[in-house]
Amino acid sequence: MTTAAVDPRTSRAPAGLGWLTGLRGGLAVLPLAGLCAGLSAEALGRPDIAAWAWTLPTLAVLAVLALQVVTSLARGDVGLDLVALLSMGGALALSQPLAGVVIALMYAGGQSLEAYASGRAGRAMTALLARQPRSALREDSSGVREVPIESLAPGDRILVRVGDVLPVDGRVAAGRAILDQATLTGEALPVTFEANASVLSGTVNVGAPFTLLAERRAAESTYAGIVRLVEAARTQKAPMARLADRYGLAFLGLTLMLAGGAWAATGDPLRALAVLVVATPCPLILAVPVALISGLSRAAGIGVIIKGGGALEKLARVRVLVVDKTGTLTHGTARLTAVDRLGPVAEQDVLRLAASLDQASGHPTARALVDAALARGLTLTQPTQVAEVPGEGVSGLVAGRPVRVGGPRTMRAHGIPFPETDAVRNADAVAATVLVAVDGRPAAILSFADPVRTDGGRTLADLRRCGIRRVVLATGDRRSVAQALIAGLPIDALAADLDPAGKTQVVARERGQGLVMMVGDGVNDAPALAAADLGVALGARGAAAAAEAADVVLLVDSLAPLPDAIRIARRARAIALQSVLVGLGLSLAGMVAAALGYLTPLRGALLQEVIDVAVILNAMRALGGPMTAPASDADESARPAQRPRAVP
Repeated sequence: MTTAAVDPRTSRAPAGLGWLTGLRGGLAVLPLAGLCAGLSAEALGRPDIAAWAWTLPTLAVLAVLALQVVTSLARGDVGLDLVALLSMGGALALSQPLAGVVIALMYAGGQSLEAYASGRAGRAMTALLARQPRSALREDSSGVREVPIESLAPGDRILVRVGDVLPVDGRVAAGRAILDQATLTGEALPVTFEANASVLSGTVNVGAPFTLLAERRAAESTYAGIVRLVEAARTQKAPMARLADRYGLAFLGLTLMLAGGAWAATGDPLRALAVLVVATPCPLILAVPVALISGLSRAAGIGVIIKGGGALEKLARVRVLVVDKTGTLTHGTARLTAVDRLGPVAEQDVLRLAASLDQASGHPTARALVDAALARGLTLTQPTQVAEVPGEGVSGLVAGRPVRVGGPRTMRAHGIPFPETDAVRNADAVAATVLVAVDGRPAAILSFADPVRTDGGRTLADLRRCGIRRVVLATGDRRSVAQALIAGLPIDALAADLDPAGKTQVVARERGQGLVMMVGDGVNDAPALAAADLGVALGARGAAAAAEAADVVLLVDSLAPLPDAIRIARRARAIALQSVLVGLGLSLAGMVAAALGYLTPLRGALLQEVIDVAVILNAMRALGGPMTAPASDADESARPAQRPRAVP
């Protein structure tokens, strides 16, 4: 079985030959019918009819193959289709119609097997593309109207019915949402989102209808970005596949030399035909893309989009991890961790007044305070006479009471002295400290932090078991904050107070330790992601620039799927190499046997197909199997966590 001009990495025909894709799917029917008719005629004593029954379908398959070869040559692609062309043409020229129709059947059947294998391997990626919604129900003053998702804008209210796919990113405006996120994140159970919670496009409503408040346009939403990533992953060609193409040319030359040598040495053209028939490019041309696409699809099933086979190969070989803190090891959002009350105002009242005022501010800490107050069930009031100085603080009236929220400088500027408490003295150890004044007097000191994810340490340890030998934390935060945060984590080195250029320099320095993987989620991480050997972005809540610069995108807001993705990549790469080596070894052995006269063209065709089927089925093993780290990697990663060394 040889490969056609249709690229097995994408299962799509070249431009202008789309009709060939449908034709080759039913091409096997002709030689199969001809083979059966010819065998029947032979049994009835009519060899003349049998010869025509075998010759005509072979000519039909030969014509399709010739067109594909000419098209490939016009693109400058010299492929192993030439071997199939020569073997079929040679069989007819040497009056071997039975061998010719068997070769035609094996070729056409091989195309069907290849198409099935590629489709089976890419099923999870295809499922992601198939779920993209085309329209949505927008609520307005006149009622509910169905509109194209391209017309949705931030602020639109969208009715999401049971079974609907969310068309854009947004928040639950009314009702409660129960969403199935399995296609995006691999999470098996539906997740409940209360009012005002953020939800992602591409998830499915499996609960009661609710109203979605759009926050992004469709083209800017999470699912649209995922669709673009999947399309890119399906079309990119892996280095291993390019290497297989180069080896394929060498294999073609070796095949022709061996066939010509056998003919010249024995004077028997059937020896040359037998060599051509048994020569199979499947271990080179089909096994590699089938195994890699299987790995890509399996990774997509756990919420990891890998942009092509090249990125998957690198993921299998990474040895150094450079990771950003904010949004990666941490959640990337401030959380209220402590309330140090100073005056007579009760803690709940301080939070209610401060959060009511902060509703008018767009600062991330203000948003965190509002979320904390709502989480405690507090009822917020609309503030009036609001005045904000960006980066300094905000003031206004809440239920007639003057409230001011900000830092020490803004409080001193307005003559509101705050005492030197432990919360103020330890300000460097937390992400942010916010002062609250009510009625012109100190009321409370609020401490905010961006804590390490609960699975952070476990994930880093799991990454070490996957073969990551060195972990470096690269962050723009203050060193004191970063050191306090990562105490006890298995991190080898810390680089703090970095700008985007500084993170890029860290990546460049670490290349001496091995293949570098950079993980980040913000716009400021994009240069480092692009500079690394492999960039990994958190796409669920990360910046679009980071996702575009990265080679791998995690659809969940966590590093947890990354170790399994590495194991999937390693297994897929190992299976691809195994298929190539074993398949080529069997093919070469069969070619030598044919050259020595031990195989006839007919037997060679049957042997060739057995090898092809075995190689493709072996490559499809990448779709399953255990995701366990090699023992050597586990041994190395078992060392205890060390105190991180500072990177200059």
